[in-house]
Amino acid sequence: MSTIAGLPAHVLLLHVVVSLVPLTAVLLIVCAVWPAARRRLVWLVVTFSAVTLLVTPLTVTAGEWLADTGKFAPSPKLDAHMAAGEYGLYMALGLAVAAALLAGLHVALSRGRNVGSLLRLGIVTVVIALAGGSMFAIHTIGSTGTEAAWGDLLTASADG
Repeated sequence: MSTIAGLPAHVLLLHVVVSLVPLTAVLLIVCAVWPAARRRLVWLVVTFSAVTLLVTPLTVTAGEWLADTGKFAPSPKLDAHMAAGEYGLYMALGLAVAAALLAGLHVALSRGRNVGSLLRLGIVTVVIALAGGSMFAIHTIGSTGTEAAWGDLLTASADG
């Protein structure tokens, strides 16, 4: 994937990922700790995590294509962003696993199955850890990308 409507696909797709990851992560945490929210929002969260899981590899591939065009000079900032971006798929997988755990819990409880409090606590802990990790990852990927794309411009304007 290279361009969409003449614009680099990476520039467009990254906004989907940057929007959905924190939204999904926050909703995962809310659904993990608040059963009423889980009953109403679990399938929305599953959908958001699935879309994130589909769009993230496309974004990474489009970013690799963009870097390979030769329009950007190699730099340590670009290298840092590309290294951070390699973890994007793991971030998306973490959200999908967290959503699957919550969906499984929701289905079990809605069918009247007895889910022990220790298992519930374990699911909540894993969901919160995966959601928090994904927010850290998207921040790292995004901040290194911002530095790679805009760092010199931002530094120049801050000095003047």
